[in-house]
Amino acid sequence: MKQTYSPYTFASAGFEATWAQATAQWPQYGGGMAGFGKRFGAALADTESRRFVQSFALSTILHQDPRYFPSARRTLISRAWYASTRVVATKNDNGRTTLNSSEFLGALFTSALQNSYYPRHYRTFDNTMARFEAALSSDATTYLLREFTPDLKRLFRKHAPRAVQRIEERLPIPTDDKP
Repeated sequence: MKQTYSPYTFASAGFEATWAQATAQWPQYGGGMAGFGKRFGAALADTESRRFVQSFALSTILHQDPRYFPSARRTLISRAWYASTRVVATKNDNGRTTLNSSEFLGALFTSALQNSYYPRHYRTFDNTMARFEAALSSDATTYLLREFTPDLKRLFRKHAPRAVQRIEERLPIPTDDKP
């Protein structure tokens, strides 16, 4: 629930809509604020439907934990490998590693669901499969970022000027329930 009304959710959808408008993606939506609004709605629907279907409904039904658990490994390559394979593997309710079927089914279902609100030209099987592949790729990238972001933060904070550190202390902390 916290992610649904998080400012980061709306900022991300706004960025995606702005990028789509600037690159003339989905020209059938038109230009101006009306076109931007349609792109913003589509981006927000993409995010929220996927979050609900994949991270809530299917994870609950299939007894899988949608959270990312950082690697206990030490080397860069083994940590990167671990992070990128979380698209394929996850933990079940018993804490055992299992096939991440909620990831695959959720990405596939929501990619097909997008056919209900994308322009007719983008409702082909090829486009649906491209969105499915992009969703899996996006999640792999997200897992890599979750694995290495704490290390990068420590590195940059160590060398950050005091004025920057004070500004950072005042920024809101994202409400992400995932470790």
